[in-house]
Amino acid sequence: MDGIDASIVTSDGVTHYEAVYNKYFEYNDELYENLTVTRDKINASEDLKTLSTDLKALEREITLFHAEVVNEILKETNVNIDFLGFHGQTIFHNSEEKISKQLGDGNLLSQLTRKVVIYDFRKNDLLNGGQGAPLTPIFHKMIASNFNRKFKIKRPIFILNIGGISNLTQIQETQESSIEIFACDIGPGNCLIDEWIRKNSKKKYDNNGLIAKSGKINKLILNQALENFSFESTRKSSKKISLDTKDFDISFIRGLSLEDGAATLTEYTATTIVQGLLKEISNFPRTIRILLCGGGRKNEYLIDSIIKKGTESLRMNKKSLNEMLFEPIDKYDVDGDFIESQAFAYLAIRSYLELPISFPYTTGCKNKFGCTGGVLVKNY
Repeated sequence: MDGIDASIVTSDGVTHYEAVYNKYFEYNDELYENLTVTRDKINASEDLKTLSTDLKALEREITLFHAEVVNEILKETNVNIDFLGFHGQTIFHNSEEKISKQLGDGNLLSQLTRKVVIYDFRKNDLLNGGQGAPLTPIFHKMIASNFNRKFKIKRPIFILNIGGISNLTQIQETQESSIEIFACDIGPGNCLIDEWIRKNSKKKYDNNGLIAKSGKINKLILNQALENFSFESTRKSSKKISLDTKDFDISFIRGLSLEDGAATLTEYTATTIVQGLLKEISNFPRTIRILLCGGGRKNEYLIDSIIKKGTESLRMNKKSLNEMLFEPIDKYDVDGDFIESQAFAYLAIRSYLELPISFPYTTGCKNKFGCTGGVLVKNY
């Protein structure tokens, strides 16, 4: 919710891929405030209708900001851009109601940039019985294949993206030497910590986890919250592959100091991530490599807690795994800050080529060959 990650990539939509440009553009204070305040008001799909006038104005504001970013990049790089992949700003996602709302007007962006725009990536998946997320696994599969060739990394490879929500992509090789992927959201990422910091200080997030590190974990509150948290009920029992930030809340730490609240929420987040990881990887018989990407990988306190809890859980539960080996994805010549923006550039290319971007084993869509996605518009 704090800005735009922009990337230029060149790809054939299958195996060839090269990142040409990456840059982050921060929202100004007014836009950031409008976004966060509006999102906080949306707790159910009915609120989208109630706030429709505000959302329309906010969508225009976001689109104008994207247009400024695109035009600045075009001047700065002089790269010949074929088209824009425009994800927009997610404001609400509810997989059970088949609603995924991203703010972003593709027609207006096309008009302002004089470029073909591919946007609305999630709609077709939802129409075909999918949950609209996660969409990045096909990109993860492609870069993991590059890791396998370039760095001789053996599969399975797991990619853990810690954004607002944490999602996991598993890339493995079958006995027939084909490559399979499986993906799901596994719990909160930065969303709870960010919300707590935003509402209780003038900061937008806990840089490197320093605020949490200076606090004390309230174990009584933490243990009660973890008892109430059920990975099964949050995802599996309702066949939920995807999660939204609204599936979690910070009410259980009400009354704690800024530091203690951050420490307790970070511990809660780390614990739920490890629970989700163990559920997905526990059947593997050897060391599992988990590559970290997303903004959450920069929260050193959070990552240290995840690694510690993962190690303790394997030892206590005597799992068949030898260990979970956590590594930043940056180690393999990929900028972990721009996985999402590069992914949607790649998905735009696949959409243009009418190749599938979602699959039964990533979003739960009903088409066994996968679904194409992304709406192409030219408005100039």
